[in-house]
Amino acid sequence: MTTLLVRNADILVTMNGERAEVAGGGLFAEDGVIRSVGTDLPPDADEIVDAGGCIVTPGLVNTHHHLYQTLTRAVPGGQDALLFGWLQTLYPIWSRMTPQDMFLSAQTGLAELALSGCTMSSDHLYVFPNGVTLDDTIAAAETIGIRFQPTRGSMSIGESGGGLPPDSLVEAETDILEDSIRVIDRFHDGSEGAMLRVGLAPCSPFSVSRELMRDSAVLAREKGVMLHTHLAENDEDIAYSLQKFGCLPGQYAEELGWVGDDVWHAHCVKLGPEEIDLFAHTRTGVAHCPCSNCRLGSGIAPVRAMRDRGVRVALGVDGSASNDAAHLLSEARQAMLLQRVQNGADAMSAREALEIATLGGAEVLRRPECGSLEVGKQADLAIWDVSELEAAGAWDPVAALILCGPFTVRDLYVKGQAIVRDGRIRTLDLEPVYRSAAAAVDRLARAA
Repeated sequence: MTTLLVRNADILVTMNGERAEVAGGGLFAEDGVIRSVGTDLPPDADEIVDAGGCIVTPGLVNTHHHLYQTLTRAVPGGQDALLFGWLQTLYPIWSRMTPQDMFLSAQTGLAELALSGCTMSSDHLYVFPNGVTLDDTIAAAETIGIRFQPTRGSMSIGESGGGLPPDSLVEAETDILEDSIRVIDRFHDGSEGAMLRVGLAPCSPFSVSRELMRDSAVLAREKGVMLHTHLAENDEDIAYSLQKFGCLPGQYAEELGWVGDDVWHAHCVKLGPEEIDLFAHTRTGVAHCPCSNCRLGSGIAPVRAMRDRGVRVALGVDGSASNDAAHLLSEARQAMLLQRVQNGADAMSAREALEIATLGGAEVLRRPECGSLEVGKQADLAIWDVSELEAAGAWDPVAALILCGPFTVRDLYVKGQAIVRDGRIRTLDLEPVYRSAAAAVDRLARAA
């Protein structure tokens, strides 16, 4: 039995049903589970953390990423392109990546997420060149230590079949389904508090067939795993759906069985009112990726309308090739600012943005044991030092986390275990990772 005591926080943000914030509070955890919260705590533990001068929040949750893209940030030719042109620039580069590249790219991206306060991340891997498998990113996640929910993505319709990706990056649908079964059976852990869960994620309606979308949904429900894809990301996406399928993306998703509380869609920038209502009454989730949507000029997702109608909304950093960072507090801040641009300065508060980044993510990923600091929940927490420069002058330190920082976590705990202490990853020496990343980028660029 191992115990953790966090005490003396300036404010403990619980994200419980009352959204209580406890001054001078803390928590006590035993074997990774929170046993008490507040100011009346046991006097001792195996590890004691003084959170004086700090805000303690639930760990942040990332619900959409392409970790393999971390080695393709700021690529010339794709920096100023819209979605489809951006993809066409990057597909040839991704086709040269090796299993070691995938491992390194995921390792780098997950370390960046951890330093931004993230305790749980999904991932969407849909390119499998040169012997790459989902196993490569799973192995990388184990070296960092945050909760991981990778999805086995897929593309099956290449350029010769009217799709967007090059034929060299698509797979036979029988092979996709066979490997989907393999990774679920080998890796998925459906138990409460699991560190690793697997989902299925055909890339998008313009890169797979109707049959694969349907078959993936059937398989996921047989296996008890979640479903994920891109949907309604920009105007090109809508035009493609109307031309190819004769309906809007949300309608297409419903037709194929891709709605329900076991489904979450990335982006949904162009989701219309009827589709929003569909997602609300079916409890379908949305991963909002505001920085990527800005970077690619996709538009502003109707997050205010979604939340007002009861849609479950979470945050995603999206791939580093379209962001070009993996920082969840920055996403929360951008989400808040975009809703204010679209709907007025009172459209979203800093606290609502923080709620979407924590509890919202846990709800979308169907992790009720995560996302808040309550008795019986997992001890996944972020400790933010608000006594230094970034928050100097802040009257409201909780709002300051979104409005002005700090943007690097001081300490991060997952299942009661320290992943970051004093602003440094404890589970991995990052210097060799930086050097290896630079070498990999040099090799990929020289082959371009």
